[in-house]
Amino acid sequence: MLTTLKRIVQEVNRIPVLEEAIGHLVRSVKQTLSVDACSMYLADYQDQALTLVATEGLEKSAVGNVKIGFAEGLIGLVGQREEPLNVEDAQNHPRFKHDTKVNEGRFNAFLGAPIIHQRKVLGVITLQQQAKRRFSEDEEAFLVTLATQIALEIANAEIRGSLRSQPQSIDQLISQKNLHGVAGSPGLAAGKGFQPDLQIELARWQAKHTQSVEKEITDYRAAVDVTRAEVADLSAGLAGSIPEDVRSIFQLYNQLLDANSLGREVEAKIKQQQWDAGSALKLVVEDYAARFASMEDPYMQERAIDIIDLSNRILRNIVSLNDNTKTSVSRIVSKPSILLAEEVTAPMLAEFPRQFLAGIISIRGSNNSHAAILARAMGVPAVMGLNNVSPELLDGKDILLDGYSGEVIVSPQKHIKAEFKLLIAEEIELSERIDLEANKPPETIDNQRLTLLINAGLSAKLEIQQHGQDVGIGLYRTEIPFMLRERFPSEYEQFELYQQILQSAPSQEITLRTLDVGGDKPLPYFPIVEENPFLGWRGIRLTLDHPEIFLVQIRAMLKASVGQENLHILLPMITSVDEVEDATRLINQAFHEVSEELQGPGTLLVRPKIGVMLEVPAVIYQIPQLAKKVDFFSVGSNDLTQYLLAVDRNNTRVANIYNSYHPAVLNALATISQQCAQNQIPVTVCGELAGEPGGAVLLMAMGYRKLSMNAHNLRKINWVIRNVSINEVEELLPSVLASHHPSDVFTIVNQYLEGQDLGGLTRAGL
Repeated sequence: MLTTLKRIVQEVNRIPVLEEAIGHLVRSVKQTLSVDACSMYLADYQDQALTLVATEGLEKSAVGNVKIGFAEGLIGLVGQREEPLNVEDAQNHPRFKHDTKVNEGRFNAFLGAPIIHQRKVLGVITLQQQAKRRFSEDEEAFLVTLATQIALEIANAEIRGSLRSQPQSIDQLISQKNLHGVAGSPGLAAGKGFQPDLQIELARWQAKHTQSVEKEITDYRAAVDVTRAEVADLSAGLAGSIPEDVRSIFQLYNQLLDANSLGREVEAKIKQQQWDAGSALKLVVEDYAARFASMEDPYMQERAIDIIDLSNRILRNIVSLNDNTKTSVSRIVSKPSILLAEEVTAPMLAEFPRQFLAGIISIRGSNNSHAAILARAMGVPAVMGLNNVSPELLDGKDILLDGYSGEVIVSPQKHIKAEFKLLIAEEIELSERIDLEANKPPETIDNQRLTLLINAGLSAKLEIQQHGQDVGIGLYRTEIPFMLRERFPSEYEQFELYQQILQSAPSQEITLRTLDVGGDKPLPYFPIVEENPFLGWRGIRLTLDHPEIFLVQIRAMLKASVGQENLHILLPMITSVDEVEDATRLINQAFHEVSEELQGPGTLLVRPKIGVMLEVPAVIYQIPQLAKKVDFFSVGSNDLTQYLLAVDRNNTRVANIYNSYHPAVLNALATISQQCAQNQIPVTVCGELAGEPGGAVLLMAMGYRKLSMNAHNLRKINWVIRNVSINEVEELLPSVLASHHPSDVFTIVNQYLEGQDLGGLTRAGL
């Protein structure tokens, strides 16, 4: 029966139109189980009813015309109870409702199973038999299993608007839809969806042969030269508006344009197989893209997007050489817009008119994609991974985008749109108020001083300079420069980078975290294939297994710190005292090596402070032991939350469970603070919680006095600190820690913030 079930599901998945797929489904089930009728009803929450959408056995004329209320009949009972219903004699059941349109008076046996997706009843699928009998356990199990398998497809079709064929109905269906993706870049945005109309692309190119081999090679090389110039112009156009190392994303495009990369294979296909330039490019690129896309490594999957985007540009330039027409973006942007694409790429983002770029939605992609990195650097709100939604469906629609939560509202009602625009206005107004106090110290109303630091990883020097104050770095993610290269950076390359960072704020502490890859941060040149990478070979586990990588990085850090005393080294993913001892031994080895190399007048090498990331729950119970081995702690609240709640926050199916305000997470943070105080060891919080107004308030209440956050949150949290009292926030803590739900915590904290005239921060998503 399992084989039959798989076959039916596979057949249904291959049918693109939902109505046809459901029709095929009920026919297959009726035939497979040898029943007299199989039908499907889908929920219509506007009418509070279940509509018959397909049947094999009941009257076909009833399809689309029969609606059964949520509280009516056996169909409604299945939906209400959210469990299967197996009835031997349906005609005599107290909830039986006879409808002459369906002509079911001859049926007695009834079996119904709810179709549920993410706790929401989408519909009901039923079996009916004329004979009075109870359906077998195998038949019931088959129907329940089938219902769970088709639930996702129905949910996706509902989102896409495929449940209705008429455009008006589609608009009606998608109206006020709340879609959820992965937060790619923070901020709020409103605008019309805009999908660039690329007239020529590899996917649509019809492969054909040529008799003019030399001309095709000449055209290909000329198109590459034009494309190289275009990429250079796009990169130059971003100069000054984003950090220089973010612009290095375009280096990958230049490498792909190199003749020894794609070019050699493309020209070989032209010469040896007589394909024209466009066809040769298509064959080579689609082969490469398929290989990249099939890899388990998310970073390598993202490179398939880069290859296709670049090659589409080359193809359009090949065509342009022959017909002198403009073949790139044929539509003109003239109003604030949300850029839409199956995969938003860095060049696509760079060429979009900045004055009209309100936000970004990439149907595919992750917060590791080049587009997401670039969006954050540009300060443009973005949502990635909005799966199973066609950009064509969103094109031209009114869209509200929340880059903080990953939520997208399509075709909102007028009052929702008005409220959201009010939030955007409040966000702008609050930003202006916050900027007025940007250079004032982070000191509470009752004169308690805090230390604010920034999390960095792309351009620490620029981020420090932008704030106009001498601010330290609580977390420098050294893995990001590693991720932007095609090989491990040398000791000298790392030395140059770390020296710039340490010298950017010589009087402030600069905390460099050792290489933390694995999980959601793979390296393209050091692939790691694991079934569960978040619990696998990552962080300190990887670098201790490869001391040659660890020692080179530590030596580069130490050499960069010569003449200064602000270097702090942070060890990630620590789970035991043994790991700290092994890492410290290697740091000491590197220190002695560098000391011997630098002997001479004028050299000052100070032993750096060493710290541990508290992000694995196990370390909460080892704080006294670890405190004897290191100089400071840094709480990584993002991973700590993820591991405590067993939730991958990049997984859209469970991302709604990830919540740093979960009482268990807050109690763990309070315990860490208490133990650090008892063991007299400094502690910083460097997760996203520290950069949220409510989170900062709670952390202050717990006793934390050092907070590190993304640079764009620094002024906001400084403003919050200057408008609250430590004594008052401490009074919130008992009720917060005793709460049952995150929503209870939100209520308590928001009421306090509103009482301090800070409520706009939470309303605006700040």
